[in-house]
Amino acid sequence: MRILRGLLTLPIAGPINSGIWVARKIHETAEAELNNPAALRKALVNLEEQLLAGAISEADYDLAEADILLRLKAIQ
Repeated sequence: MRILRGLLTLPIAGPINSGIWVARKIHETAEAELNNPAALRKALVNLEEQLLAGAISEADYDLAEADILLRLKAIQ
C-alpha cells in the first residue's frame, strides 16, 4: 500500500520534496559560509579598509567589528 501511494503521489510530492532538499542545502551552505573563520577575518580586513577610506563612521565600524568578533568567538 505504501509503495502504491508513493507512486501515485510522486508527480506532486517529487517536486515538493526536491524543492525542500534544495532549500536545505542552500541553508547549510549559507550557514557554513557565514561561520567560516577565514571569511570572517576577511570581513574584518574589509571593514577596516572601509573605515580608513572614510566610507563608514567610527561608530558603524565598532558595531560591525563587535558583531564579527562575537561570531568568531562563538566558532572557536
